[in-house]
Amino acid sequence: MREDIVRMSQSELVRLHLVKEVQAKRLKQLEAAEKLELSTRQVRRILRRLELEGEAGLVHRLRGRVSARRIDERLKAKALELYRRNYYDFGPTFAAEKLFEINRIKISDETLRTWLLAEGLWQKRRKARKHRRWRERKHHFGEMIQMDGSCHAWFADRGPKCVMMGYIDDATGTKYGRFYPYEGTIPALDSLWRYIERYGIPFSIYLDRHSTYKAWAEPTVDQELRGERALSQFEEATKKLGIKIIHAQSAPAKGRIERSFKTDQDRLVKELRLRDLSTIAEANKFLESYWRGHNKRFAIEAVEEADFHRPLPKDLDLDAILCIRTPHPVRNDFTIVHQGRLYQILSRDVPKWVDVEHTVDGRMRITSGQRQLAYKPIDQRPLTPEPPKPLKTQKTAWTPDKEHPWRRRILVSA
Repeated sequence: MREDIVRMSQSELVRLHLVKEVQAKRLKQLEAAEKLELSTRQVRRILRRLELEGEAGLVHRLRGRVSARRIDERLKAKALELYRRNYYDFGPTFAAEKLFEINRIKISDETLRTWLLAEGLWQKRRKARKHRRWRERKHHFGEMIQMDGSCHAWFADRGPKCVMMGYIDDATGTKYGRFYPYEGTIPALDSLWRYIERYGIPFSIYLDRHSTYKAWAEPTVDQELRGERALSQFEEATKKLGIKIIHAQSAPAKGRIERSFKTDQDRLVKELRLRDLSTIAEANKFLESYWRGHNKRFAIEAVEEADFHRPLPKDLDLDAILCIRTPHPVRNDFTIVHQGRLYQILSRDVPKWVDVEHTVDGRMRITSGQRQLAYKPIDQRPLTPEPPKPLKTQKTAWTPDKEHPWRRRILVSA
């Protein structure tokens, strides 16, 4: 590997993009600090580090090192045992006070709360309903994109119902969308890919709690130990791209995209009727020019000049990110079973687990890390040969000949 290549995480790439915007005088230090959730003093430190060390200076100094403030596992086990025995009905704050007062174990109440939640010894309490109010538009193009799917009779009686995967920028009202047969993971990933190719990687996406965008399954044991929740395929992909996902609690919360769909269900349906378009392919081809005219007429200027869309890195493999990935164990004969079919892996050095990826263009890949593995489908499983059946023989009476010793014995005795 070349030494001049800087490997950065997606969060560090987000930080680099915003700091460069500040360096180019297109973004204020205070605005960058708010987006990065840092102080302006820290933003100035990062700017100085970028000037002195280049992009490599933004890589976290503690990457790969064990935290010096990690609490000893024996102390954690002792605190949990004392909680089970003596403070089982105490709240985390009160229990932390008593652990220090009586048992001389000093831990913060939030640390203890995290431990108790992971062990199932404490449950989050329901908070009072928040007061909702009108929200101001974001100030930067690409700062937040509202996304949703709308199932509607877009072709009226000329064709079946279909779904439009729609995008609208919160700051400018710039719109984008494509038609698909259904609202699901592949349409969501494909439409996001096309949006990124046109505008870049957005800072955040605001969407609903549809099962395509938010996983409702219980977390695995490993995720529970790490304090994580289960992620949908869409969330996994956006996490790798460094996109912040915001789930709306209600449809009115993302009212801009909802109102946009109402406009499209009136104006766009009539545009499609005037052109006698009745298929998804024809309509998607028309949308390329339709959105340009619509945005030129109705989109507004952002309050601030800086664009929060990040350019797509040249070495980023979107096929490996925007796809449906399923892990599978490898059998002893180097085969896997996926969706009821058997596949033979032809590559050498195959690990115990591999990933099956379904890309947005319909291809299937079997990978191990960043390496693609050669494979072939087994259309018909080999039949197990049945053991040979024993030959049936008829038992016949056996008569010894005249010279047989047995007959001689009979003659001598007689």
